[in-house]
Amino acid sequence: MTTSFEALLPGTERALLHRVAVAQSQGRTPSFVGAVVRDGALVWSGARSCVDGHAPDADTQFRIGSITKVFTAVLVMRLRDEGLLGLDDPLEKHLRGTGAGEVTIAQLLGHTGGLAAETPGAWWERSSGALRPELSDVLGEEPFLQSPGRRHHYSNPGYTLLGSLVETVRGVSWEEALRREILEPLGMGRTTSAPVAPHAGGWAVHPWADVMLPEPSEDLGLMAPAGQLWSTAADLGRFAAFLAAGDERVLAAASVEEMRAPAAPAGEGDWEGSYGLGLQLLRRDGRTLIGHSGSLPGFVACVWVSVEDGLAGIALSNATSGPLAGAVAADLVRIVAEAEPRFPEPWRPLPAAEVDEELLALTGPWYWGTYAYGLRLGPERSVVLEPLKGAGRSARFRALPEGGWVGLNGYYAGEPLRAVRRADGSVSHLDLGSFVFTREPYEPGDAVPGGVDEAGWRGL
Repeated sequence: MTTSFEALLPGTERALLHRVAVAQSQGRTPSFVGAVVRDGALVWSGARSCVDGHAPDADTQFRIGSITKVFTAVLVMRLRDEGLLGLDDPLEKHLRGTGAGEVTIAQLLGHTGGLAAETPGAWWERSSGALRPELSDVLGEEPFLQSPGRRHHYSNPGYTLLGSLVETVRGVSWEEALRREILEPLGMGRTTSAPVAPHAGGWAVHPWADVMLPEPSEDLGLMAPAGQLWSTAADLGRFAAFLAAGDERVLAAASVEEMRAPAAPAGEGDWEGSYGLGLQLLRRDGRTLIGHSGSLPGFVACVWVSVEDGLAGIALSNATSGPLAGAVAADLVRIVAEAEPRFPEPWRPLPAAEVDEELLALTGPWYWGTYAYGLRLGPERSVVLEPLKGAGRSARFRALPEGGWVGLNGYYAGEPLRAVRRADGSVSHLDLGSFVFTREPYEPGDAVPGGVDEAGWRGL
């Protein structure tokens, strides 16, 4: 028997709307929109506004600021997957004459390139992009604050470089590449570079009085790949579903998973967070969230995705400061996860074609020295190696066409795993990047480096 839980329970919906209402009231913002995605579908949205009877909805545009960076990162990853560039390539290989060419593409994606956080001159978020017509105007005479690769330092100009890289390699504008390669395939017709009605206006709220001031809305020019976009809760829900599972029309699941892997610590004093390749990573309420926050004068926004829970929370508001969009988006995920925990997939046996006697014979306990590990089969002839007790290095391994496996995560990511056989065809041991795993702890024979004492185990 199967049961559908597409709609949220009334109690859950009330808790979500209450969280949005508190955010709008305590954040002193003209309006606040929240939304929840579950298993790839938008299952709830709600809003509060200072205008009675005139709250925005999931189709109302807000400016999303640095969430734009995730879109730019996806465009770069597409170029990598097509073989048009490598993440370890220096920028100069594909985009010449910037004065910052030694930085690698991966360092730009993960904000470890050593570049300044902001542009020289006027506050770029609140001034016309016409003031910065060239990359030299964005980077200044001294683009590096520190040596590339040494530490995480968030850089808006770094994403301008990535946007220009996309334009150079693709031969079209960043905006055209974005529309053609991401927005259209994902059905994000309400995500645009300029506002399209219905859209919210951006406001600054006085810190000591309940009065407001309109914020300017500028075309950011070359800085657009760092923060230009306008979007809606519904469109961001579609993007969140993509970040959770990938989409072959845009980026394969394996490449999206690569973006979600930590590439750099978030910075001093914030060890619960990290940064991947264009994605912020956060540990909160015992779960891992991936996504991005965003702000421009008049707007704050955030998208958080819990892949494990199959949930995403979206928060959009139209005030320069006050509303804590990131906290609200995380709370929307938590509320649903706690009130309506995800049902696990039914257990099913592996397909017969993925199991044979040789694979089954490799399962069970193995010993690295005296450390006990268990090897079990996964889908598509993959294997999982994990400690049987205590702390240790767990890893998943993908089967290779030529035999053996390669590590997918953790300490053993990229490391080769193979079964070493004796002359008679029986398995002697497992070799994992030169580490020897035997069926017995320090099993006698020639497998254990350094040999095993001939007198064997002994008591005191």
